Amino acid sequence: MADFGRVLTAMVTPFDKDGSLNLAQAKKLARYLVENGSDGLVVAGTTGESPTLTKEEKIALFEAVVEEVGGKATVIAGTGSYSTADSIALTRAAEKAGADGVMLVAPYYNKPSQEGLYRHFRAVAESTSLPVMLYNIPGRTAVNVLPATVARLAKDVPNIKAIKEASGNLDQVSELRRLLPDDFAIYSGDDALTLPILAVGGKGVVSVVAHIAGKRLQEMINAYASGNVTLAAKIHKELFPLIKGMFITTNPVPVKAALNLLGLNVGAPRLPLVEATAEEKEKLTALLRDAGLL
Repeated sequence: MADFGRVLTAMVTPFDKDGSLNLAQAKKLARYLVENGSDGLVVAGTTGESPTLTKEEKIALFEAVVEEVGGKATVIAGTGSYSTADSIALTRAAEKAGADGVMLVAPYYNKPSQEGLYRHFRAVAESTSLPVMLYNIPGRTAVNVLPATVARLAKDVPNIKAIKEASGNLDQVSELRRLLPDDFAIYSGDDALTLPILAVGGKGVVSVVAHIAGKRLQEMINAYASGNVTLAAKIHKELFPLIKGMFITTNPVPVKAALNLLGLNVGAPRLPLVEATAEEKEKLTALLRDAGLL
């Protein structure tokens, strides 16, 4: 099973001015992120605007990122959706494209029971030989994947090896750590909670702020892992304003605006998301300047 790493960036999807997929810029961004602190990239996840990407665009994106950084960083393909059959088809395509693993978000909108979640994740995981990361984000999906369900999956399905936990509930993370095997990786799905989640047994983060502060985030996690909690807390406090800035409006609107301000030219989000307002861009500019990035 692949070791996904500690700092995984939930990569934005670059678009051209006409809103079409910009694969050349996706490759440049992938390379930039790997050179600036990312152990791996999650492609076509929430931050990558997966709901507005076609299946064909997702596969093209997987292939492009694997071609650019495969062997240098882990490439995790976001292949989950509210359709089990579609998730299986995309997961198989991601494996064929050379991805190192897949991330399966909890089915959204249709609100399955815990038994439905179990059967969905099991069916998709058993369709591939790749290691699987579950993704729990009840604020977006309207369902919470409970720790008991994750533990059942970890026991019954050998290639389910990790979870991105974005419930915002540290009690839930503690319960996950208590129930899961020691080698099952728990990743923070909230940048602001990365350090607290490390403290209760997390491995790392699937991050938004790593787009602009990947090296510093890597330093924080490494400091904590080496026992230097004081330094880790210091870096956390330094990063906190930037982290909050990435969520002044719906993700990935702020991080795309920040990347464009830094000259990385990832384009605007696709509708129904809209670009950051002039006021939001002004706030982001000030944050980037305060952090010494502009």
